[in-house]
Amino acid sequence: MTARLLLLADTHVPKRARDLPAAVWREVDDADVVIHAGDWVEVPLLDSLVERSRRLVGVYGNNDHGVLTERLPEVARVELEGVRLGVVHETGQAKGREERCSAQFPDLDVLVFGHSHIPWDTTTSTGLRLLNPGSPTDRRRQPFCTFMTARAQDGRLDDVTLRRVAR
Repeated sequence: MTARLLLLADTHVPKRARDLPAAVWREVDDADVVIHAGDWVEVPLLDSLVERSRRLVGVYGNNDHGVLTERLPEVARVELEGVRLGVVHETGQAKGREERCSAQFPDLDVLVFGHSHIPWDTTTSTGLRLLNPGSPTDRRRQPFCTFMTARAQDGRLDDVTLRRVAR
């Protein structure tokens, strides 16, 4: 079996955008699992993704409060087609990230994180793959707003693709 994944973070709806871009909603419809690494900002987007997704795995971020922190964990762990995947919002500064995450999450194959709005795709010396999809609504210092898609299959994560959001 294969699971199609959509990776999101730092959506900041409705602070940075009124809604997710249409391209992201199309990916939500196509994905088997939507993964959101925090900074939702308000509950309606969570409710919309719960309603529209086949499966949603999400965590809260530093801009999430109240009901969001009651409904979402700080760290999520799931197994998808044999891939042990974790989700967290913050991993600290870029310097030393690989070593910190390898030590903190030795039981994972992949860790999806957010917070920086900067896309990231590295693999640590222990084999942990670190993925940050950027933000589909707030590019900050990046040239484009972004999100990621991937495929979990036979214990591997394949076809990891950084997608640009058209302005």
